[in-house]
Amino acid sequence: MARLALEKQADKVLVINIKKLSSVADYLLVCGADSERQVHAIARNIEDGMRSSKVKPLGVEGAERGRWALLDYADVVVHIFHEPVRAYYDLEGLWAEAPVTEVKDKPKTKATVKDKVKATAKVKVKATAKVKVKTTAKVKATAKDKLKDKPKAKPRVKKATKAAGGEQE
Repeated sequence: MARLALEKQADKVLVINIKKLSSVADYLLVCGADSERQVHAIARNIEDGMRSSKVKPLGVEGAERGRWALLDYADVVVHIFHEPVRAYYDLEGLWAEAPVTEVKDKPKTKATVKDKVKATAKVKVKATAKVKVKTTAKVKATAKDKLKDKPKAKPRVKKATKAAGGEQE
């Protein structure tokens, strides 16, 4: 779930272990978002990712409004906050005695088809540009070589008769 939140650029992702402190859940996943739209995107990404693993939430609250979303997966309850709301509710302070793990690094994700197509297109464009440059240079060089090897044409001499003597030039 933390990985799914990070895929949508969630801020300060924390996993709070509340097993020994509460019977509500074993873990709280708390993360922040810079906008209400991002809160919704993170919630949707977690739901979609968990659903693809055949895990459905017991309940979802607040995701549509965007200021705060709660996804209840029984043992894990996910809280996604717009940053000003996160500071107001201060869940980290409420569960201060619980062990906390901050998930900082975004895990490496598999490249999507779209990413692969972009990378391939860039390589093809670069390769094509190099081929064109080399081909143009070869054509120019070949043309110059042909001109050097070709004997120069002799200037044409016009035949004209002199009016007085009738001789040719």
